Amino acid sequence: MDSIIEIDKVSKVYSDGLRALDNVSLSIKSGEIFALLGPNGAGKTTLISTICGITNLSAGKITVAGKDIISDYRETRKLIGLVPQELTADAFTTVLNVVRFSRGIFGLSPNEKLIEQILRDLSLWEKRNNKLMTLSGGMKRRVLIAKALAHEPKILFLDEPTAGVDVDLRKDMWKQVRRLKEAGVTIILTTHYIEEAQEMADRVGVISKGKIIVVEEKEALMSKMGQKELRLNLSTPLASIPKSLEDFDLQINKSGEILTFHYDSHEEDTKINNLFRTLGREGHIVKDLETKQSSLEEIFVEIVRNK
Repeated sequence: MDSIIEIDKVSKVYSDGLRALDNVSLSIKSGEIFALLGPNGAGKTTLISTICGITNLSAGKITVAGKDIISDYRETRKLIGLVPQELTADAFTTVLNVVRFSRGIFGLSPNEKLIEQILRDLSLWEKRNNKLMTLSGGMKRRVLIAKALAHEPKILFLDEPTAGVDVDLRKDMWKQVRRLKEAGVTIILTTHYIEEAQEMADRVGVISKGKIIVVEEKEALMSKMGQKELRLNLSTPLASIPKSLEDFDLQINKSGEILTFHYDSHEEDTKINNLFRTLGREGHIVKDLETKQSSLEEIFVEIVRNK
């Protein structure tokens, strides 16, 4: 898969000396959903703003579809749609007019059929004549996406797109993102909702203090770094962990009915067979068991902690 965005040794230093981006290099593949994760102040929004031409870079180079964002800024900005965290349009403007205007500022001819389809896809058609000030927070989020899609961009940046919206609306927006991907749109997502990245992303990048710490396929990242957990539900509760099981570093719940064992599935000897043999030898019957892999959130916390 060819890359559509190339970020080469990019830094951003503000006048007060704050280094928001520090020698960042990153390739975004055409047609993928890329999740950029990081704590507050890590540089996520600064990186997006720099690619979109809102913030000037201090060093390095960025190309979009092979074109330089500085020397070919008109061409690159036409390719990009940005869904920011806040809606800045006039509160007295109607939904329909704000989306029409967003298409017009890129010098494109009117396309009422397209605008209607975008509004229908985002469940905004019935609200098209409503003023922005009358909309709920969730509906305003949808308007932000509609604005960003009005000029038919090939790349869509979603900066915390579901912050502050309810679970049902978040899932509706995930469905819309999947439809956009199926249509060939490249999507870059920043989020504090780790489950959002886990649900949506093809690849994950982690940024901390302006530096890219890791970039990896989501499934490969979880496979390589995620620990697995084996929970054993015993027929007869234990008062404490027997001496014969101490070497397995087990955890026991308050009722004594569940033993929890953590292991790495990539290790040649996970000690699971030995654990079951020891339990059987001691007469402890396992009536049920389940396994669980570390979530992306747990992996993310571990990455940032250890860098």
